[in-house]
Amino acid sequence: MSDVLLQMFSLGFLGVVLLKTTPLLFAAIGGAFTQQADILNIGLEGMMLIAAFTAIAAGATAKSWVVGVLAAIGAALLISLLYAVLTLLLKADFIVVGIGINLLAAGASVLIMLILYNSPGATPPSATIELPKWFGQTPLVYLALLSVAVFWFVLYKTPFGVHLRAVGQDLPAATAAGISGVRVKFVSILICGVLCGLGGAQLSMATLGTFTAGMTAGRGFIAVAALTFGRARPVPTFIAALIFGLTEAFADLLNVKGVNSNLANMTPYVITVLALTFAAWDLGKRRRVRAAAAHA
Repeated sequence: MSDVLLQMFSLGFLGVVLLKTTPLLFAAIGGAFTQQADILNIGLEGMMLIAAFTAIAAGATAKSWVVGVLAAIGAALLISLLYAVLTLLLKADFIVVGIGINLLAAGASVLIMLILYNSPGATPPSATIELPKWFGQTPLVYLALLSVAVFWFVLYKTPFGVHLRAVGQDLPAATAAGISGVRVKFVSILICGVLCGLGGAQLSMATLGTFTAGMTAGRGFIAVAALTFGRARPVPTFIAALIFGLTEAFADLLNVKGVNSNLANMTPYVITVLALTFAAWDLGKRRRVRAAAAHA
């Protein structure tokens, strides 16, 4: 056990923590953008999953990690556009559409793998592409850390950030002030798609450079938990994502050392269930308060 503790304070372990945190952080910051607009985006999982597959399929075909990353962003952006159209223009329920997006991504990725590679489980060894390493980490790790600062700047120092917070806090008042709630929410969903695309690319291209069915393994929901604990604010959301990344890295370390890591593996998902329960309760409470205010 002392071996495990020594490993936890090594630079190598810190590198693994950053590796595990990056996909979660991208998705959590993306979800925080929509949460600021009062949209609990359950579709983060599906956006990441389709991006992870597209990154490998396009990147391996073009033999370029840049093409893979751009393709991942494009795929997630298309999914987020579908999400925005269904919810904002066709007035479908955000939660129901998010679940549908997750199911669509899971099914579509398996179907396309069957068509392209005749394999429903994983891309073949011939279709691999990895991200380069800069000082031991992929470029997307540094970009994920930068996204926290960018999110803070956009949220608190730009007109769009003011509009985003106004729409999320009091839509009728924002509308009365001349702010288009639909436009602000639409943009926030598209931004979320871009960030989930980057998260999916990191997930599939950072180490093995391959895609396996369902490889997001609930990380989109963990990202929702992170932004919920962080109240959709930049630094707290980053800290929450980092804690989840640390938990994942710790579970992997225990596995390598031959220690039973079932409890460590289970922890992120238990916390996620609690966070989603809290998010649903908080959302219902805010709606009741607004309804009461509207009838006052």
